[in-house]
Amino acid sequence: MARNDASAPKSRGTDDLFSRVHLGRASQVIVDQVRMLLRDDKLKPGDRLPSERELCERFGVSRVTVREALRVLEASGLVEIRVGAHGGAFVTTPSNERVGESLADLITLSPLTASQVTEARIVFELGIIPLVVERATAEDIADLRALVTQGQQALDEDSYTMEMSAAFHVRFAACTHNAAIETLVQSFHGPMLLSLQKARDVAPLMGHRGAAEHADLVTAVEHRDVEKARFIMRQHLQRTAQRLENVATDSDSAEGAAEDATE
Repeated sequence: MARNDASAPKSRGTDDLFSRVHLGRASQVIVDQVRMLLRDDKLKPGDRLPSERELCERFGVSRVTVREALRVLEASGLVEIRVGAHGGAFVTTPSNERVGESLADLITLSPLTASQVTEARIVFELGIIPLVVERATAEDIADLRALVTQGQQALDEDSYTMEMSAAFHVRFAACTHNAAIETLVQSFHGPMLLSLQKARDVAPLMGHRGAAEHADLVTAVEHRDVEKARFIMRQHLQRTAQRLENVATDSDSAEGAAEDATE
């Protein structure tokens, strides 16, 4: 029996929030209802959901169905399951990393080409330049300079990786101090790495020039020079785009030659 303890956390007026479900995939319908309540601000982080038995009664489903729904919500970062006398399912706010992972799965599994990824980066990364220049703190600039130094040392030791380049761009976006932008960049991390690696396969020695542009970009941000930073970033990304375009052209030419040979 539940304890009637004034110190125990209470669910906030959830009696009329949930409605019975009648569809085949009942657990997903429950998940969708909870998500909608969160979007409508009828459930807030820290709220405790009704007990499993109460949820079964309100939704008109079995305990197995409710538990499956709670597992999905927990995996999505929307609910935290706690055990003990004051345990239960509590509403949480998913972290940027968790949201980014979910978006990354969608993006990575989509049929994106390296050229499309770079084209999107040109639009996005040029667009955030004014925010980065305006908001970057001394700590941000120090972190960016540290990444530049690490990259240059790695180039000298022939150990530079595309992960280092991607890390710089992710940290650069974080200088906007905008959680939505950081989440989007984190979600794009995988496709960005793939496009960078493909571009490097075309021009393996371009890493030195890219690292130098990273350094110049940090200097432009430090001097609060939007136009200079935009110019450097545009050159930086368009060169990657050109290399990928050459890959696509060479591939098309090879395919055309193969088709001619079979005719």
